[in-house]
Order: sequence, then C-alpha cells, then structure tokens
Amino acid sequence: MSAICQVTGRTPGFGKQVSHSHRRTSRRWNVNVQTRRYWVPSENRWVRLRVSVKGMKTIDKRGIDAVVAQLRARGVTL
Repeated sequence: MSAICQVTGRTPGFGKQVSHSHRRTSRRWNVNVQTRRYWVPSENRWVRLRVSVKGMKTIDKRGIDAVVAQLRARGVTL
C-alpha cells in the first residue's frame, strides 16, 4: 500500500542521499501515514482512514464531519 495521506494528499518526497565521499544514491522520505478509526456522529458509524500526522491535526481543527464531506466530494469511498 502506498504512503499517501487521504486527507492532505501528501506523498513521499524523493531526493539523493549524499555519503561522506559525496557519492549520491537515490532515497525517499516517506510520509508518516497511520491507519486510524474515527467515529462519525452524523453517519453513526466508524470510518477508517489512512492519514498522516498533519492530516490528524487537520481533522482535530476542522472536525471529522467536514473532512468526510470533503473526501466524499472528491469521490473517495469510505
């Protein structure tokens, strides 16, 4: 499963790892994505989301109902 946040849409960043001898190799910075269950009172059920920590802060600030409405408007099935 790919490391993409369902709320913010964050994806891994790509770049180079530079060694002491300045040899460059490719690497990626993964997003801190975690699976969380949220209770949605308007639907009277649990919703499971793959969210980053930034996405969790967004849910705390805007509320789960607003975030779920935005996800449904984007066409995400929950």
